[in-house]
Amino acid sequence: MSKQINFSKLATHSKPGPRYTSYPTANEFNKNFNAKSLQNALKRADESYPDTPLSLYTHLPFCKSACYFCGCNVIYTNSESKKVRYIEYLQKELDLLENAMDTSRKVVQFHFGGGTPTFFSATQLDSIIKKIKKTFPNFTADCEVSCEIDPRYFNEEQMAILRENGFNRVSFGVQDFDSIVQENINRIQSVELVESCVKIARKYGVDSINFDLIYGLPAQNLVTFSNTLSKVLSLNPDRLAIFNYAHVPWVKSSMQKINESLLPNPTQKLEILEQTIKILTNNGYEMIGMDHFAKPGDELTKAQKKGELRRNFQGYTTKGFSQTIGLGLTSIGEGRDYYTQNFKDIASYENALNSGILPVNVGINLSSEDILRKEVIMSLMNNAFLDFDRISREFSIDFKSYFANELEKLKVMQDLELLELQDSSLKVTPTGTMLIRNIAMIFDTYLQKNSIQKFSKTI
Repeated sequence: MSKQINFSKLATHSKPGPRYTSYPTANEFNKNFNAKSLQNALKRADESYPDTPLSLYTHLPFCKSACYFCGCNVIYTNSESKKVRYIEYLQKELDLLENAMDTSRKVVQFHFGGGTPTFFSATQLDSIIKKIKKTFPNFTADCEVSCEIDPRYFNEEQMAILRENGFNRVSFGVQDFDSIVQENINRIQSVELVESCVKIARKYGVDSINFDLIYGLPAQNLVTFSNTLSKVLSLNPDRLAIFNYAHVPWVKSSMQKINESLLPNPTQKLEILEQTIKILTNNGYEMIGMDHFAKPGDELTKAQKKGELRRNFQGYTTKGFSQTIGLGLTSIGEGRDYYTQNFKDIASYENALNSGILPVNVGINLSSEDILRKEVIMSLMNNAFLDFDRISREFSIDFKSYFANELEKLKVMQDLELLELQDSSLKVTPTGTMLIRNIAMIFDTYLQKNSIQKFSKTI
């Protein structure tokens, strides 16, 4: 990215758009998809692709206080009884799943997300893990087993339990080390605190440590974020996820506490991102997808070079496609031809389970058109590359004829030097990765009929 970039010109392309952790996006999930729909989808998956491995996502939703930047579905509490009760209801959900699907299939990925998973005690985490492994006993030897960690709520006892149960990856929520930024987002944590957490993880032989950072937070600028990156590099994480802050106060009321006048504008955000890419690549990391970085020997880097990177609700993975089974409040599941999401409020979640019904709130069965466009969009998001011939073969179409309108629209992106259109492929340029969501949006038919204002800005 050595060429001089006109950020002001690129910034004019900032507009609301999906992040494409799914296609169709979660905004298209609907209540026509219910518990019976999920039962049918799980049965269909067992019969149609029984050899497809499983990915398990467990949502642990509790937090002690609000971080103003957070877009996750969380419950703020100090109640011990609520955590105990939640574990009981996870067991009920596991019992229903055991009767609804073949839970003996191979598990290649398991992830604790939140909320704050480590808000649960070591004993409670151990209990949850054992319940899940009893229901899904076939974890592969190379299974990715990971946990999101808030450094403010983490101790060695928890790490010992996680490692004992096979956890080999942890992700620390860092966001930013600047004290003024931290004050503005209500997330105070020192470099020394994070360093102590990293030392605990390294002590227990964790294979991969990831840091989550966010650019576009209030009071951030080139100097402050450069200082944050310097401190991050001193802690030597194996992977980094650098997320674009999504300011959606109409969705998350806690974001209303952020002073919008302090937010960097789109041009400033692009400058911070470009600087971040330069600093990290100059220090031995390689850019993966639209927002991840990893060291050259990392599995993510190797998978991207082979064109085998995949993206799901847990981020980027090297495991190829796996059927995601969501557990707990608001969790999302994914099959080859469906998405499902559990209830977001605890009362509805519990009521469904008390009635012996899988706690499905919304979802969607994918049409053949959805499946085709999902593959196109995810190929762009995963590998910044699109092989027209491969898509043509796999879906029995002529790519250039089928997507003639889209290819015509992409010429504008090519003129901006965001991508290179070849006779049988599309390659996103390094600059184009900064606007990869805009490129993917061209293939999204749902955006043509629905308002895009519900999404965060692409820059």
